[in-house]
Amino acid sequence: MAMDAIEIESTAHWVFGYGSLIWNPGFAHLAARPAVLFGAHRSLCIYSHRHRGTSERPGLVFGLVSGGSCRGMAFAVADEEWPQVRDYLRDREQVTGVYREARRQVRLDDGRQVEALAFLVDQQHAQFAGRLPLAEQAQMVAGAVGASGHNVDYVRNTALHLAELGIRDRQVMALASLLEAAKAEDVELAPA
Repeated sequence: MAMDAIEIESTAHWVFGYGSLIWNPGFAHLAARPAVLFGAHRSLCIYSHRHRGTSERPGLVFGLVSGGSCRGMAFAVADEEWPQVRDYLRDREQVTGVYREARRQVRLDDGRQVEALAFLVDQQHAQFAGRLPLAEQAQMVAGAVGASGHNVDYVRNTALHLAELGIRDRQVMALASLLEAAKAEDVELAPA
């Protein structure tokens, strides 16, 4: 007798995505479901020296910071795929050790609670930028490029996919709007 999707998902390992993992997970998964993680919120608070910037011209990427909640996506990974997926995520997310790997409860869109792997920002790490003013974020993002591409594309893609999921993140949307306005007017964002 075949297992249904919920039975398969209940035996899976879960990963919580809140930034680029939403639109570019990069690993095989059984299901992707909207989910909420409580106790941390999405913030563009990490200086990126590799994926979206360099040490000479850092960009900014998202992290989960203590407090509040965060809507994102939870990905179910088959047990036999888990060791490779976990290693892939560690290679992708832990390049400089700015994240802390944690197991957190998330609530799926169907009401189920599952434990998911999440990457929380280490607020003591040198790359933790804290809460920067919107204009400073825009200026940093506008000119940064790293191994994974332009920082502007990272923010735009995240904003676009959040909107498609019906997730209203005022900070992300405000930054995306500011970047779009600067592009439309062909204005270079001046340093804050």
